[in-house]
Amino acid sequence: MQKLTSTVAALALSAGAANAGGLDRSYTPIDQIFEQGSFAEVSYGFTMPDLTGSDLLGNSIANVGNDFGVLGSAVKIDYGERLTFAVIADQPYGADTAYGGNPGATLLGGTFAKADSASLTAILKYKITDRFSVYGGPRAVKADGTIRLSGLAYGALNGYTVRFSSNNGTGYVIGAAYEIPEYALRVSGTYHSAVDLRMGTTENIPVAAGGTGTPVGTGITNVEIPQSFELAAQSGINQNTLVFGSIRWADWDSFSLNPPSPVPNLAELDSVTTYEIGVGRRFSERFSGSVAVSYEAGGSDSLVSPLAPTNGQTAIAVGGSYKVTERIDISGGVRYTWLGDALPETGTPDTPRGNFQDNNAVSVGLKVRVALN
Repeated sequence: MQKLTSTVAALALSAGAANAGGLDRSYTPIDQIFEQGSFAEVSYGFTMPDLTGSDLLGNSIANVGNDFGVLGSAVKIDYGERLTFAVIADQPYGADTAYGGNPGATLLGGTFAKADSASLTAILKYKITDRFSVYGGPRAVKADGTIRLSGLAYGALNGYTVRFSSNNGTGYVIGAAYEIPEYALRVSGTYHSAVDLRMGTTENIPVAAGGTGTPVGTGITNVEIPQSFELAAQSGINQNTLVFGSIRWADWDSFSLNPPSPVPNLAELDSVTTYEIGVGRRFSERFSGSVAVSYEAGGSDSLVSPLAPTNGQTAIAVGGSYKVTERIDISGGVRYTWLGDALPETGTPDTPRGNFQDNNAVSVGLKVRVALN
């Protein structure tokens, strides 16, 4: 049953790879601390979005979603029967959106957003009893990004560019779990705190908006990476079958990008709740597979930032794990995501500038794990 539990965890390779609500990419996983034995692992997920639409002038908008990858790694070590320590590295947040078209003839042509991040988490888990455990530890996050507002929809700000320099911030992870190992039963709750960044900011403000039209360092932008909470559960229903599910909430309402110049918030995002349910099956001593369905509701309306032109999503993910040798496991997953229809908007009050419908993303992932004992 422990082998089957590891297979379920492998779905995270594909389940978090497509652009989720807000800027989430990896969903900041900590499943490694619940798995058996000491090991080291490395994983890679790759996503191919298809985000097309049209602006309200009738211009077609070719795919604005660039392909992207997410790299992860972890080392987990057991110290006796009660103490577990893990170090987990991932790339939890990001954006890679670019609109084609002539900025002087289309509403959003030339607009783009590029953001990258990296995270390092150290977690210590202590088993208070055979069934109850607590865990937690520090987390460091680094991020940087560039945004360009371009097209007729932005008026005098057409051509505005801002660069946010790389900066580090720290937070923490804390949680508790209840387990009955003989039934592969586990219920856990995990909280990730917010992380504050102070990002050096360079802006290029167009002359039409009162700027110089050249890059000027304008100070610091305070950014809060939002808090999140996940409730997860799993249970064996027979010796070879496991059901699992989770509910995750991320507070993207609290996220904003307000540079020092009097430019409106560059990233208005909605908080997101993600639901997942799935089943895993062991087919042999070496091979196990699993399938999961996830759902994110869209916002209260279809108006969204042009930098993230989706509104909710539904996905199906299929994963598998094969034990190559007694020490080496290879896991992989494929995920297909139906992205919710959205209306990118600008201005105050919010004014629709385009229409994105019937879009999707395909994600694939691979993980290699080597036992250390």
